[in-house]
Amino acid sequence: MVVGSGFGASVAAFKLASAGKSVVVLERGKPYPPGSFARTPAQMGRNFWDPSAGMYGLFDAWTFRGLEGIVSSGLGGGSLIYANVLLRKDEKWFVRESPVPGGGYENWVFSRADLDPHYAHVEEMLNPVPYPYQDTPKTEAMEAAARSLGLHIERPPIAVTFGPTRYADAEPNLQIAAAEYGNLHGHRRVTCLLCGECDVGCNVGAKNTLDHTYLSAAQHHGASIRTLHEVRGFRPLDGGGYEVRYVVHDPDATRGLPGGTAGLPVRRIRCRRLILGAGTFGSTFLLLSNRASLPAISPLLGSRFSGNGDLLTLLLNAKTESGGVRNLTSDRGPVITTAIRVPDTVDGGSGRGFYIEDAGYPGFLNWLLETAQLPEVVARIGPVAWQLFLNRLFHGQRSNISRDLAAALGDGHASASALPLLGMGRDVPDGVMTLAQGRLQINWTLATSHGYYDRMRSTMAEIATALQARFEDNPLWWAKRVITVHPLGGAPAARQIEEGVCDQFGEVFGYPGLYVLDGAAMPGPVGANPSLTIAAFSDRASEHMLDTKWTASGSHARGAATPAVTPMVTPAVTPAVTPAVTPAVTPPLLAPTSLSFTERMRGAATSGVPDPERGALTGRIRGHDLMFELTITATDVTAFTRDPLHPAQASGYVMCDVLGGRLDVERGWFNLFVRPEGSTGRRMLYRLWLRGVGGTPLTLVGYKDVTNRDGFTPWRDTTTLFTHVLDGHVAPPTPLTDLNGQAAFLAPDRGIRAAGILHISPLALARQLTTFRVSGPAGRGALWAFGRLFLAEVAHVYLRARKSLDTN
Repeated sequence: MVVGSGFGASVAAFKLASAGKSVVVLERGKPYPPGSFARTPAQMGRNFWDPSAGMYGLFDAWTFRGLEGIVSSGLGGGSLIYANVLLRKDEKWFVRESPVPGGGYENWVFSRADLDPHYAHVEEMLNPVPYPYQDTPKTEAMEAAARSLGLHIERPPIAVTFGPTRYADAEPNLQIAAAEYGNLHGHRRVTCLLCGECDVGCNVGAKNTLDHTYLSAAQHHGASIRTLHEVRGFRPLDGGGYEVRYVVHDPDATRGLPGGTAGLPVRRIRCRRLILGAGTFGSTFLLLSNRASLPAISPLLGSRFSGNGDLLTLLLNAKTESGGVRNLTSDRGPVITTAIRVPDTVDGGSGRGFYIEDAGYPGFLNWLLETAQLPEVVARIGPVAWQLFLNRLFHGQRSNISRDLAAALGDGHASASALPLLGMGRDVPDGVMTLAQGRLQINWTLATSHGYYDRMRSTMAEIATALQARFEDNPLWWAKRVITVHPLGGAPAARQIEEGVCDQFGEVFGYPGLYVLDGAAMPGPVGANPSLTIAAFSDRASEHMLDTKWTASGSHARGAATPAVTPMVTPAVTPAVTPAVTPAVTPPLLAPTSLSFTERMRGAATSGVPDPERGALTGRIRGHDLMFELTITATDVTAFTRDPLHPAQASGYVMCDVLGGRLDVERGWFNLFVRPEGSTGRRMLYRLWLRGVGGTPLTLVGYKDVTNRDGFTPWRDTTTLFTHVLDGHVAPPTPLTDLNGQAAFLAPDRGIRAAGILHISPLALARQLTTFRVSGPAGRGALWAFGRLFLAEVAHVYLRARKSLDTN
């Protein structure tokens, strides 16, 4: 099972399918054959990925602390919107033991020598070539600037087809010969039109994207490629293999509906080996959100995040030596045609190394750039409009207005003399990816990489000076933010579990058969454009996978196997109803009155700690939240108040980021006040059967200890919940009142996943009081019965105990 279809996923799918393995690829996005990429404003406005809003487009935009991220959602992953550059990672940039601020090291556990054969494999399939044309203004300008500054520049290999066959001369708009493995789209492809539209999707098929290459070849060898299939969760199976849970999107059925994907049926499929290739954001999020199924995964999950040093700047108003407009024509050619390399300290430089590349753009953006020069636009249009008005007013005889319109449009010097620059390199990989309320978060700032960015910006400014252009930062830079299109890290490869999440072949420590084969596995920044390195990493890992024993064997890491479901036992003791002799005709019995209220509690917890107080303290330090929102329902208030266990049902959800985010309650028990044997106090009991997104069952058990041993503390005792999360679905103990031994309450045969303490704030309690609802003939009498019970029990614990103390 391959999740995703980017560089790591597609390579793995092809390698395994061509070796005769049964392969299924699940890609959440749509296929994009030539001609289907958005171009009009109406199309672009919907060209984003957010199924909850009914959008199933190409671009997936993220915002985090310190950076913005843009990735792709579609068959072919990032290859659909990348700029085609396939550079090998510099040999000396495979650093070992490079200290990272905040602790740990950037340690590449594989080398350039390890990847070189696999770089060659990928290059053979994607057929990258240097940009062949010699008359492209932006290319010539970059080369001239580099020569004047003494910088090393090259035309990097780019995966674009310029000639109809591999060795033919470059010529635009010629049909490309089909590969022997065919093309899964079945559409005609033509050679590059030099239109600069690489980053918004190539509508002519000139880009050698993964759907035209690796995925078509994988399908040719029998791989089943399924689009609009989004993986939600997975869990290890006892004895080996994985169960994967996913949904199938139907854009036509859900477009425009609130919630979009809400209510989609969850489907399941089992596999022997599971390969995560959903990209740095996607794969790390899947691992984080499935921690309930992966209790033994490395605590370094989410670490070593890097934006690969991405930085976007702009050169404006470039001039010739004589002071005229220098035409850079950034919309001609592929997006990137040149790469300037500035060395690193490890290879003779004076800081962390980087690349600077020209960044062209589609021609239609020239209109936006021109109209953005508002003062110039007004200065051109104003006199022309005034002249036309005078012609009309005084019946001017000049009917040809071509000159006037030309003057209004201007000479286009603003767009003609502009050139974006894209930088990337070895920033500091010290970002941390986590979940917050079930959503992906990244803690990353410019602070530790400021020296790197300053050095890069200085070089970019020198290029601007060489071209007599004005250097401009993108506006986000002044907000201390950057945009990355190359996110890396989150599940870094390492030598052992104490240093990372997976080994040098992408296999997750402690979970045989689970692999991360995409940018998430990179231990740090690649430096150069990372696509080729990710693909080579996957190629190497796939070959290693094929060289090992294929049959699933052995049980998974501690706690990974799914416990058997314990039969449900209802704690309530309901008196038997004696049949009554009734007349032949009787009025119908009144339905019982039910009562419900919603309770919201929040606190801190952490995994691997059995004591709630210690778990709460550690959780607060680490920022690990635990909360729930439960609706408590007593279906018969009369029976509820009479029963000494005061049983009710609980429904709702739990949010615990260290266990993967939201966990829905499948079944829940609540007991208002239980009298523990041998105690004068009371306990409120909670027991919730939960299930993670991967299907792993858990049980949250909690109690509020209402006791007088610390004095008159009813507020603290009734608003403080001590909690444990246990493996499996654990039924309530019998008898329920045997609570003095905590082992009976927790079920000692099940492991404790997490522990912590929850509280109700005064504001939350005020809101809770507004949620009480009754249904049935007793009406407000049911509320009075509930309130009287609550107050009587609290009074029994505190007031009687106080009276006894005063008497003594």
